[in-house]
Amino acid sequence: MRQRRETASAASKGSSSGEASEKPSDGVEIRTNVRLGNPRRSSYVWLALLLIITYSCSSIYNYQFQNMPMPLTSEQAGKRGFSEIEAFKHVKALTEFGPHPVGSDALHSALQYVLTASQTIKKTAHWEVDVEVDLFHAKSGANRLVSGLFMGKTLVYSDLSHVVVRILPKYVSEAREHSILVSSHIDTVFSTEGAGDCSSCVGVMLELARGISQWAHGLKRGVIFLFNTGEEEGLDGAHSFITQHPWSSTVRMAIDLEAMGIGGKSSIFQAGPNPWAIENFALAAKYPSGQTIAQDLFASGAIKSATDFQVYKEVAGLSGLDFAYVDNTAVYHTKNDKLELLKKGSLQHLGENMLAFLLHIGAAADFPVGNATESEDDMSNNNAIYFDILGTYMVVYRQKLANMLHNSVIMQSLLIWTTSLVMGGKPAMASLALSCLSVFLMMFFSLSFVFLVAFILPLICSSPVPYVSSPWLVIGLFGAPAFLGAFTGQHFGYLLLKIYLLNVHSKRRQLPAIIQADIAKLEAERWLYKAGSFVWLILLTLGNYFKIGSSYLALVWLVSPTFAYGFFEATLTPARLPKPLKLVTLLIGLAIPILFSAGTFVRLAATVVGGMVRLDRNPGGTPEWLGNFLIGAFIAVVLCLTLVYLLSYVHLSGAKRAIILATLVLFGLSLAIVSSGVVPPFSEDTARAVNVVHVVDATGRKPYASQNPESYVSLFSTTPGKLNKEAEQIDEGFACGRDQTVDFVTFLVKYGCRTNNDASSGWNESDIPTMNVESDTKGNRRTSRVSINTKGSVRWVLAINTNEIEDFELKDAENSEELISVDKKTNVDGWHIIQFSGGKNAPTIFDLNLYWRSDSTRTTHETDSPLLKLRTDVDRITPITERVLSKLPRWCSLFGKSTSPHTLAFLKDLPVQF
Repeated sequence: MRQRRETASAASKGSSSGEASEKPSDGVEIRTNVRLGNPRRSSYVWLALLLIITYSCSSIYNYQFQNMPMPLTSEQAGKRGFSEIEAFKHVKALTEFGPHPVGSDALHSALQYVLTASQTIKKTAHWEVDVEVDLFHAKSGANRLVSGLFMGKTLVYSDLSHVVVRILPKYVSEAREHSILVSSHIDTVFSTEGAGDCSSCVGVMLELARGISQWAHGLKRGVIFLFNTGEEEGLDGAHSFITQHPWSSTVRMAIDLEAMGIGGKSSIFQAGPNPWAIENFALAAKYPSGQTIAQDLFASGAIKSATDFQVYKEVAGLSGLDFAYVDNTAVYHTKNDKLELLKKGSLQHLGENMLAFLLHIGAAADFPVGNATESEDDMSNNNAIYFDILGTYMVVYRQKLANMLHNSVIMQSLLIWTTSLVMGGKPAMASLALSCLSVFLMMFFSLSFVFLVAFILPLICSSPVPYVSSPWLVIGLFGAPAFLGAFTGQHFGYLLLKIYLLNVHSKRRQLPAIIQADIAKLEAERWLYKAGSFVWLILLTLGNYFKIGSSYLALVWLVSPTFAYGFFEATLTPARLPKPLKLVTLLIGLAIPILFSAGTFVRLAATVVGGMVRLDRNPGGTPEWLGNFLIGAFIAVVLCLTLVYLLSYVHLSGAKRAIILATLVLFGLSLAIVSSGVVPPFSEDTARAVNVVHVVDATGRKPYASQNPESYVSLFSTTPGKLNKEAEQIDEGFACGRDQTVDFVTFLVKYGCRTNNDASSGWNESDIPTMNVESDTKGNRRTSRVSINTKGSVRWVLAINTNEIEDFELKDAENSEELISVDKKTNVDGWHIIQFSGGKNAPTIFDLNLYWRSDSTRTTHETDSPLLKLRTDVDRITPITERVLSKLPRWCSLFGKSTSPHTLAFLKDLPVQF
């Protein structure tokens, strides 16, 4: 009895001190003499670590994207440098013209300003430099892009003018045949003065042209600056230059400057197909900024936009770079794209980068001499993967190298995992499965929590998106529940792992229960950490298979934490008992991934939040909670994937209650702020996007019929949410609801407001467009000729029912010029859209020849859809529209895009059974 008590006492002491003893079947006691570390981790250490990481992410974002160079005066920049102060003068002058869309007097004035500034550059150029200035008037043309935003459309233009400046070294004859194109657009949408989009780009280009004109005598090739018009109506300016201007045949590289916000750092978001441009930009740029993840998102269609760069790639087959300002993207195409919000240093950042880049490639010995065709595999392997580090250094490598690097890492990782699982046997495989389950549970709970918040917000707030004017609120509204969900899901996984491992050890070792419990906890912690590496390995494998450029993020989130774990934690002796994960493992493992990706993730989140202003492309067509869920889902996925390592340290700490409490308090405060209206959802500087359109609806009338059209004012918004508050403040008898639908041809208003007050004034019957059937031949192939008169409108859209019509051609009736020829055309949802815009002298009478499908045999009751749908826009403000606009709340702004109607629109259709 005494011997047993001494043995039990010794075991108890061994347990408390971390020593363990085993007693094999022969009865001989073997003391392992291994000390287990204290499995409980200080809550203060973990909370301090979380604060440090949060602060680091914020600091990285601010340094990478908000740290601007000092604006320089002309004296500081010198004759050959770039001065933001001088560029800003151009931006200010252009914004003073107010909105200047295609066809407006304001655009003519802006064009003349750019022309005068270009002629001044010509007069002051270096004596060994030739500067040629051309005011180019484009003929009518048609652009049909095969992908992206304008797929299924034909973009027709006429009477457009551009300013083209070519700068050449006087004594290098071959420079005329090898040019670099720098392009942006002067025109704006009708709703904004366009300080960001894209007067800022034009101002930078004018100052660049002045600087290049002092340097070009040392260059080996010319530089063409294209100041085009018509970009906002469908990339018309770029297409007309490429297809009609004689200098276009000399262009070997295209650089496009754009804006999807106002100011900040102008970053590259499209590069290629030839990687030469991005590789040399990385060498030359003083403040390089660009992320291949933005290119991946843009190419996927997640970002619903298009730039002139698409024309240069698709139509001209050119390679190059596409830059864009994306700060404060919520003001895009609204009244708040104004000079006061243009951040200091923004122009200097782009200007200095572009000047250094142009001088570098202009003098380079090697230069892409043409657009040689390559196989799809060769082009894919030559795609560039690029990203900047803190805005000071840019990493660029080709897909071929990425394949080799990724394959190497994948194979080594699979080898390590296979060896580990074979050595560990069934328990290791089961532990891996349970740890991967924990990641799934993280995603499930995190997405579930943010979906619940997304669904609740429209019910308790004045707006479904109450955070637009104060983006920081998404941290509490979505970041907090996403974090809590991730922690909850992983903790469930941790408990399952612990139970399983405890059961395994209870069968394999004759250890005291307390030691077995501690071992299970420590091994569970390690498996949760390793699950992060396994998940990132899966993502890297998928990204490598589909050749996704942004797979480099998976690479750094896999390699760095795995290396740190292998260096500090892994052992070669399976007999050793586990110890708590070291803090240094986490710090070293996460340092590089956070440095590489924190700023990018924050910027993407800010861009998504700003995009909520224009989320609903068919107003009322998406659930009010959808935008919230998109933001929440993005935050949830990013948090789950990046915090999988960090959260694995929490379960053995005393910080769990403090974390849950702090997260709930943050969420509660944020919810209280938005639900009480303490912080308004919109402000004068971050406005809700609305449209006010006086509609004259002449649809449903037979040709030559005399029925009176319906006239009303439609109020709708691309920002999710009801318009009752706005309609009440306007006080013009608006009725709101889903019964106030309007088919504007390019989109459908499914929720809006409508009033008939004073709707019969401000327009005439003679303004209504006509579509008259001139002939209808029913032979082997039915052919119809329709005469279209837009009655003076030079901006219109026509939808052709491709279920009935196989092909068509469009001609200018006045001079019989063919605008659209007969060929194979694409459609979207059974319609092909013709989108027309032009100057004041553009044609307004057209002949449309329709070639019917041979199987078009539907009877009258089957033809609810019309054959043709037409909308004509008129730049005129009627009395009722003027009153509504004057009463529009200050937190609202008109929103313009290529498909948006102006403030007066006429609707007309032609039935199938005409």
